[in-house]
Amino acid sequence: MNISKSTLDFICKHANDDVRKLALSAKRTENLDLSFALDQIAGRQKARVKLPSWFTTADRAMGDNVDESSLLVFPPHISMEQCSSEQTARYKRRVLDRFLDRDRSRTSHFIDITGGFGVDFSYLAQGFAEATYVERQEHLCEIARHNFPLLGLPHANVICKELESPLELTDLQEAVVFIDPARRDTNGNRTYAIGDCTPNILGFIGELLQRAALVMVKLSPMLDWHQTVEDLNRACESKDAVREVHIVSTQNECKELLIVLSERYESALEVHCVNDEETFVFSPNASVAQSSVVASEPQKLYVPNASIMKAGCFMEIENTFGIRQIGKNSHLFVGDSVSAFPGRVFNILCITTMNKKELKSALAGIDRANISVRNFPLSPEQLRKRLKIKDGGDIYLFATTTDEEEHVIYVTGKYSA
Repeated sequence: MNISKSTLDFICKHANDDVRKLALSAKRTENLDLSFALDQIAGRQKARVKLPSWFTTADRAMGDNVDESSLLVFPPHISMEQCSSEQTARYKRRVLDRFLDRDRSRTSHFIDITGGFGVDFSYLAQGFAEATYVERQEHLCEIARHNFPLLGLPHANVICKELESPLELTDLQEAVVFIDPARRDTNGNRTYAIGDCTPNILGFIGELLQRAALVMVKLSPMLDWHQTVEDLNRACESKDAVREVHIVSTQNECKELLIVLSERYESALEVHCVNDEETFVFSPNASVAQSSVVASEPQKLYVPNASIMKAGCFMEIENTFGIRQIGKNSHLFVGDSVSAFPGRVFNILCITTMNKKELKSALAGIDRANISVRNFPLSPEQLRKRLKIKDGGDIYLFATTTDEEEHVIYVTGKYSA
């Protein structure tokens, strides 16, 4: 990549320094590419949390005799912000392996037609005899050519091309194809609808499925998964082209919607709700009877994680865990102790209405608490002001509305198994 010795030394010397201060204080000297160096220092620091394995690889190159050939290169800030985390990339790999293990011998080529910085590619392409990375931006392709051998992918084929459709490629037969459409228009504005992304996969997904063994599509978590499945099946002129939907969250924040499509791997549609190590799987086409569980004096309150909330599989949660919703729009559950619940669990200390005397009794001795509201007429700030309670502490108040339209507050403490 033709990185000067001065630039390499600067990166090594200031690897852990504050980038903003460096930008203001660093001396502009001959042969020092300061802009590039700052990108590397910032990228390395970002990778420490977002891409720990990449950080380890990058860290090995740091030293007095730092060499260009062993230096893992990071892109400008925006590409680092937009790339997948190592956690979500590894999850995609596990999903892919589960499909390939059924018939791995027939699938030897992996193709990523929207390469980007190459994080997803670096994990998904491992183990394939052939691996093709396609990206329209030359600077990202240059970085990919440099990085892939350091990441265990010396055989990766890097293609710099403005690809309207993967159908332009000739070697799709039996391949696994990964697509992460750009979610910004030509003016840099964020987009969400599948048809507004680049490339517009609805125009070629049907024909692509006739050639490829399996297609994985990463989409915005803002999309409605029901509509997404419907749109993709319609584009494929099929009722069941979509095999799996994965709603992927990390630290209870929804990060991406991962769709798996295939004609070879036949199975009923499944939705996987994932948050770190929590996984809940359900079949949306299976009939679900309303839970008859009634707990007269429930012991625990259950708050589903972000992926469950996104999926809207509340009846499935009731039936699987034997708990019930406080109200149909509360999305808070109560019941006795259950194991492996996908979300947070709290011990119910008491339940109170908004009656002043009840409130006074229920909140006696509580001067601070964490307040959440679900389907409740007051905001957390408004409720906090009315209750005259400070923020924080070990008490958690959940204000909601029952099916009988009664406003109630659950006074709880965090549960530890």
